[in-house]
Amino acid sequence: MLKKQPQRTCMACNQKKDKKELLRIVKNKNDEILIDEQGKQEGRGAYICKNIDCLEKAIKNKRLENSLEAKISQEIYESIRGVILGK
Repeated sequence: MLKKQPQRTCMACNQKKDKKELLRIVKNKNDEILIDEQGKQEGRGAYICKNIDCLEKAIKNKRLENSLEAKISQEIYESIRGVILGK
């Protein structure tokens, strides 16, 4: 029997998807914002679809900042964009 994948909701589009299909952004104990591609790092996590439209929407509405309760720098958004675009 196949193991059911955990479902998570994208911060931007509010669609439920398998955890593996989403990108996890984490705020750890030291208040660092990290991209958690394995989905295993400790800390408060927020999920976003691996597509640019969702990222742009999350940036515009400050959804990630609100969810992680932290200010997110432009460099972090750029690295998230890089991961989504596969650079």
